[in-house]
Order: sequence, then C-alpha cells, then structure tokens
Amino acid sequence: MTQLIKARQGIITPEVERLAKVEGLRADELGEKVAQGRVVILKNKQRKNSVAIAIGEGLRTKVNANVGTSPDCVDFSDELHKIKVAIAAGADAIMELSIGGDVDAFHRQVLNTFTLPIGSVPTYQTGMESIAKYGSVVDMKVEDMFEMIERQAERGIDFMAIHAALNMSIVERLKNQGRITDIVSRGGAFLTGWMFHHGQENPLYAQFDRVLEICKKYDVTLSIGDAIRPGCIEDSLDRAQVQGVVVAGELVKRALDAGVQVMVEGPGHVPVDQIPATILLQKQLCHHVPYYILGNLVTDIAPGYDHITGAIGANAAAIAGADFICYVTPAEHLRLPTAEDVHAGVIATRLATHAADIVKGVKGAREWDLAMAKARKALDWDKQIELSIDPPTARRIRGERNEEGAEACSMCGGFCAMKLVGEHLGKTGGCC
Repeated sequence: MTQLIKARQGIITPEVERLAKVEGLRADELGEKVAQGRVVILKNKQRKNSVAIAIGEGLRTKVNANVGTSPDCVDFSDELHKIKVAIAAGADAIMELSIGGDVDAFHRQVLNTFTLPIGSVPTYQTGMESIAKYGSVVDMKVEDMFEMIERQAERGIDFMAIHAALNMSIVERLKNQGRITDIVSRGGAFLTGWMFHHGQENPLYAQFDRVLEICKKYDVTLSIGDAIRPGCIEDSLDRAQVQGVVVAGELVKRALDAGVQVMVEGPGHVPVDQIPATILLQKQLCHHVPYYILGNLVTDIAPGYDHITGAIGANAAAIAGADFICYVTPAEHLRLPTAEDVHAGVIATRLATHAADIVKGVKGAREWDLAMAKARKALDWDKQIELSIDPPTARRIRGERNEEGAEACSMCGGFCAMKLVGEHLGKTGGCC
C-alpha cells in the first residue's frame, strides 16, 4: 500500500511518525494531511537506505537541486561531487536528470550512495535511448516510455516528473496563440515533437492509468510535469498555461482516487505581481496537493544572476503557498552548472524559503533568527558562524579584514553601535 492509502486507513507509518516530530506536528495531524493529499512522503518502497521527507501544507518549504550530465559534458564523478555539494549546502532532495552516458549505472550509484530522496524525468532517458536506437527522439515507441517509467521506479527513484498534463488540445492552442517562447520544458518538447510527428495523443496523457499503476506499485510520488510552463514573463498566465493547469487538476483527481501520492509542478518565469494568482489558481484547480515550483524567475534579463531572480520568486511563491522549490543556479540559461553554481543556487533558494517560512509561521523558522540575534548582541562570533546558513563562507569572510581576536568587526570597529549602546544601558554589547 502507498503512504496515501495507509493514511486513509488511519495507519501511522514509521515515516509519518518520524517526520511529524521533525515538522513539529502530532503524528495524527501529519497523517491526516497525507490522507487528504495535501502532504506527500517521498520514499519509494524499493529503497531500503533512504530517509523520507514530507512536502506540503504547513511544513517547512523544501528545496530541490537538479544535477545531471548533458550530451556535451559527460562526467559522472563531477555530478557526484555536485550532489555532495548540494547536500552540504542543505538541499532536501535531488533530481538526477542525466541525458549523456550510462544513466542506468549512474542512477544505481546515486541511489546506493545517498539517502535523501532522488527524483527523475523518465522521458529524458527514453529520448536519449531513442536517439541511439532509432536515430531521433520523435521515434520513441510508446512501450519504451512506459518501460522506462517502470525501470526507474523499480530501481528506487522516489519521485518522477511525468509530463502527462500535455495533450493535443493544449498543443493546438499553443500553436495558434503566438506564444513568444513556445515550450521550454525539455520533456514537453520531446513529447510535443512526438505528437506532431505521429499525429497522435500524448501517450502519458492517453494512457495515464498505466502511469498510476506503476507509481502505486512502488509508491513513487508522481510529480505532474509542467510541460507548458512559460519561458518568459511575457508568456506568464497565458491561455495555454492555464489550460495545462486545468488538465493537471483533472489528472490529480485521478491520481488521488487511485491512491497515488501526487504533486504538481509549476512555472517558470512569472512577474512578481502574478505569483500569488498563479499559486492560488494551481491550488484551487489541483485539489491543494503540494506545489513544486521551478523558480519562479521574476525577470528575464539576469543571465549569470538567475539564482537571485529565482530566489526572489521562490520567496514570493513560498509565501503564497508553494511547498517545494527547485533551485536556480547562476548558470541557468548559459551552461551546465559547476559545483560552485550548485552551492550558490542551493543557498540562495534556502534563504528564500526560510524567509517565507518565517512569514508562514513554520515551527523553528523564527527561533533560528532569534538565536542569531542573541549571538550578535553577545558578540559571540563562533555562535554566529554556527547559526549561519553557510558556515564555511561566514567563517571565511569573518577571517578577512578582521584582526585575530577582535571583539567587533572591521566594518565598525570601536564604533560598533550595539556595543556602545550596550555599555550605556549596562548590557553586554554586540556588533551590528
């Protein structure tokens, strides 16, 4: 049985019991959220070494980091290093998206090496193998698509982005409405090309029950991929995107009825003022299941700084109700990210989600900041570094331009405001 079915039967699983403590809830409270579909537990029943996480309503906003090879850059040792960097920076989950090299072998290595939840997009590997077998992505066979979903599920992948909320009606609307960036989703592009080439409906939509059977068998959390997400802010909330959300909502209902854990992916490039409406639309139409945001990127002009544009959007989205945020790195739109890019992307996204969790009243968020404030007032530099979101960076910067053992920092020196006022008030001073 899946976590969803067990929760509906009133069964408190070991994962729910442990995660309730982590999230500061009673086990029955978390179990009820799982039963309603408002929380998902990421854990494939095939994985014995994995540590589940909970994503959804009322919980700490989680952060995902994407890694993976490209056809032009196949270095699995580097991708392993990136995963280690992402975990050290505080990522909650990893999506392994390789499209170059021996993906099967690498998936096995990743799943056996790391304990956090691992996600994938099966269509990527199907397309890669289709090129090797048949010469092109559009010559993928329908059975190849479903065999790949089963292969990755059996291997232990915990959550999968399946681009099922894309059908001929949406593609025709997109074709006729004159969208600027058309489709920027790789999985969406593969399937759109297949649909036009064969003149047939998207098999993942037409045979969605087969997707549900596989996910239910292994308790894979289904992430309904946002194949039609806007690739620029000018395309945000256009008719094709909204139609895609409507279709996603219909598929969510079918997944919940089948006892399959499900979340929905979202955009994408969205101007700040449209983020609350985008979140509300998705939550209302998709039965309040967890929302997995790709960004949001709030402007299109920031190549090299998209971890910042993504963090701005992630903060607004999480405040509005997004539950799971995929990081954006400085390399977005430019190249395959380096380990340094991965670190920057995870930290920026964690800052954005933590700031949102303060607003949402998530247990422990405000307490973390209060502890930091007290450490600053006490001029306790070791404690400040320990409490920082990125201790190695804080320690490095503290060590620069500060004399060893200095009480204040070199910004203010003897003119530290909190220290001076603290002396007048008879309190222990601290650096601003």
